[in-house]
Amino acid sequence: MEHLSKGQRLPLAAIAPDGVLDIGVGVAGLALDFACFGLDAGGKLADERYMTFFNQPRTPCGGVEARAGSSGEQAAFVFQLSRLPSSIDRLVLTASIDGSSVMSQLQSGHVRIASAGREAARFAFSGTDFAQEKAVMLAELYRKDGQWRLMAVGQGFNGGLDALVRHFGGEAAQAAQPSQAAVSAVVQAKINLEKRVEREAPQLVSLVKQAGVSLQKVGLHEHRAKVCLCLDISGSMGRLYRDGLVQQFAERILALGCKFDDDGEIDVFLFGKNVHQPEPMALSNCTTYVRNAIDHHPLEGDTRYGRAMEAIRAFYFPDAHGGERRSARRADLPVYVMFVTDGGTSDQATTEKQLRWASNEPIFWQFMGIGKGRKSKSKFLAAFADSDFPFLEKLDELGGRLIDNANYFSVSSPDEHSDADLYDLLMTEYPGWLKLAKQHGLLA
Repeated sequence: MEHLSKGQRLPLAAIAPDGVLDIGVGVAGLALDFACFGLDAGGKLADERYMTFFNQPRTPCGGVEARAGSSGEQAAFVFQLSRLPSSIDRLVLTASIDGSSVMSQLQSGHVRIASAGREAARFAFSGTDFAQEKAVMLAELYRKDGQWRLMAVGQGFNGGLDALVRHFGGEAAQAAQPSQAAVSAVVQAKINLEKRVEREAPQLVSLVKQAGVSLQKVGLHEHRAKVCLCLDISGSMGRLYRDGLVQQFAERILALGCKFDDDGEIDVFLFGKNVHQPEPMALSNCTTYVRNAIDHHPLEGDTRYGRAMEAIRAFYFPDAHGGERRSARRADLPVYVMFVTDGGTSDQATTEKQLRWASNEPIFWQFMGIGKGRKSKSKFLAAFADSDFPFLEKLDELGGRLIDNANYFSVSSPDEHSDADLYDLLMTEYPGWLKLAKQHGLLA
């Protein structure tokens, strides 16, 4: 194993002839955040998808992937260099501090370079290498004469992550390149949301990460959408609310919303006999959100899907006021509605009309029935039994729609599935609907 000093360069062909490299980072004394920037030949981040970090763990090509560290390390990055497009000329591994600490308070740290399970080199650093910096470039992978090399860097930045983003194109973007300015803004928004989740709702950190994994599987890791949670507050739902199962499920949907948008909140509608729209569920109020919502809007008699759907449509697309729409309604962002109920509806005819009319709008309805039924098109529910929700099944196959804009599955309890399986299940038909919505002019 070779011990690298600051500025030392290392050819990677002999270490990783297949271009597959594992780099781990271990630190002691500070809590750091790690990221890898994919830069062009000019040293600028031209595409925000090539900034790899916790909230965006994989590049589109799969050439860089961020993973949790192991064996005492805080972070790891797996590189498959042959997958990277020719436009990516350099990869810079960075660490930054969120808070009042500075890099000089770091006790010790290292960058470990390995391939095929064998450590080939290590770059060690400590707080004595720094002063008041709040970010540091640890190492750089770069192309030279058609081959990849690695350099131990250890260069600090006083301004922290913001300084790094500006260094990699932010300042130039503000002056002359609006597209790069937008890239920097999106990157910073994602980073800011990640910090907010850790600070305001740490119980959501693993959920947000798992939602990201499921979105990555279906190619939606960069997708943006509005998320709406529609909850049945009929009397029969009482036990689920009392036992905290609805609260837990709502937090899982909020985590999905954190992947689809960067504002850290989702819209919520409650329905029984009537429809209510409380304030959005956000990182700042999520811990007691459901209990507070039910305190303000107690459980009701009756269940009316159609009335709730009408209110949701009127909220997002007020030009139709929740009424009939006969032509396509175009929008920049789709709406993903998570519709939760434990029983049938008393307004079936209205519900069918609403779903048909909504098929001309960029809004997707994911229905979940809570009961004994197991019937579903999902691969996760292959053992079928008689369904408790024949009407929801009918909606799933309803005729007279522009496109199929709904999916349905049932569970015995809101916590029946693991986080991984639930998020996979929620993406069963949504990606296909997105393609149809674009083909029919519903989405820009």
